[in-house]
Amino acid sequence: MVMSRERTGGESGSGAEVRAPGRAPERPPAPVGLRERKKLLTYQAVSDAAIAMFLERGFDKVSVAEVAAAADISKPTLFRYFPAKEDLVLHRFADHEDESARVVAERPPGEGPLDALRRHFLDGLDRRDPVTGLCDVPEVLAFLSLLYGTPSLVARMYAYQGRSEAALARALGGGLPERLAAGQIIAVLRILALENWRRIDAGESADRVHASAVRAAEQAFVHLRTGLEPD
Repeated sequence: MVMSRERTGGESGSGAEVRAPGRAPERPPAPVGLRERKKLLTYQAVSDAAIAMFLERGFDKVSVAEVAAAADISKPTLFRYFPAKEDLVLHRFADHEDESARVVAERPPGEGPLDALRRHFLDGLDRRDPVTGLCDVPEVLAFLSLLYGTPSLVARMYAYQGRSEAALARALGGGLPERLAAGQIIAVLRILALENWRRIDAGESADRVHASAVRAAEQAFVHLRTGLEPD
């Protein structure tokens, strides 16, 4: 699903626009009709209402019925938009599912897949993209704390990552070697982002973590390229 760019709920210190976690960068939205636009707006409004309630009271202490009432829709209607309660939060990651696949598919001629993914991740670190975990905007930190602090959300997120792996494997060629490579790449990106978030959640600033996050990413892509065993 395509969602328009937005601020995460406030201004950062620099006044720059901050994308919600999981928002895929640099892709103009496809033209949609009025009905589809209304549907997308409903997705966003319901998700925003749910996340605000979850942040205030905790994910497990808010019922789906309460979310539906706050969004002024019926519970069955809500489930038509979001098959599971967890999807109310993970909706923010929907556009991100095929991001690695698009980076590979849209890379410049002559650039290898790993080079394109490395460049894209390092650029995300420079931009403090929430997807890299290197973002200390309070609203982003609150969202990621909700996500990583709720076991059912973490478990549900693996389904999203599985779809990311499948999309990347197809972009790489679709065979077993490509599926194995895609699994390793998505796992590396997840671990790098989680480590960055953990350090910032512990009190470090994004600027302080940036240099070591870049070094960790460079090392990770070397391992992806050469393997973990020494020559």
